[in-house]
Amino acid sequence: MGSFAGGGLPPDDAVVTALRAGDEAMFAALLDTWSRGMLRVARSYVSTDHSAEEVVQDTWLAVIDGIDAFEQRSSVKTWVYRILVNTAKKRGVRESRTLPWSAFDREGGSSVDLGSVPGGWRDPAAVWPTPEGEALAAEVRGLIAEALARLPPRQRVVITLRDVEGCSSDEVCEILEISAANQRVLLHRARTAVRGWLADYYECVKQPE
Repeated sequence: MGSFAGGGLPPDDAVVTALRAGDEAMFAALLDTWSRGMLRVARSYVSTDHSAEEVVQDTWLAVIDGIDAFEQRSSVKTWVYRILVNTAKKRGVRESRTLPWSAFDREGGSSVDLGSVPGGWRDPAAVWPTPEGEALAAEVRGLIAEALARLPPRQRVVITLRDVEGCSSDEVCEILEISAANQRVLLHRARTAVRGWLADYYECVKQPE
């Protein structure tokens, strides 16, 4: 398994040892490093920010309770995010917002990964190729957040993990327990939709008054 960007965290062995010893400083470091991203992922499943916050809190409690049994067959962050996703899915089902994850197998379409294609949606030059882009950067970041919120939950969580949290495809497959092919399809659809919405926005703002 590849490693996640850790924000200066020590190796997993040291993290696990510290957590098992009740090291509050290590726990605080994990909270500071991962909680914001965890909130974004949780929000893909539940209907309110408050619900997402409760999912994250429940996840950290489960991490504390389960750290002694953690067998380190995956990275610590992958393990934490799997707990997060399972907790969020259960809450989301109660809120009648999400589809069963077996529905992944019904996703069709191309398996092209736009992240490897020049001009993919993450490339600002593909959407705003002039210096005007810098002036729009802050607003576009907000637009990207809005675009992600408009995606179907399954697409939203995949693109959030891949393009916002920086997870590898293997890590996403392990966290979500989906196949590589389904991960590619969902990521392709999500990136295509987001890029299309941003392109539409740019076409509007560059029109003369």
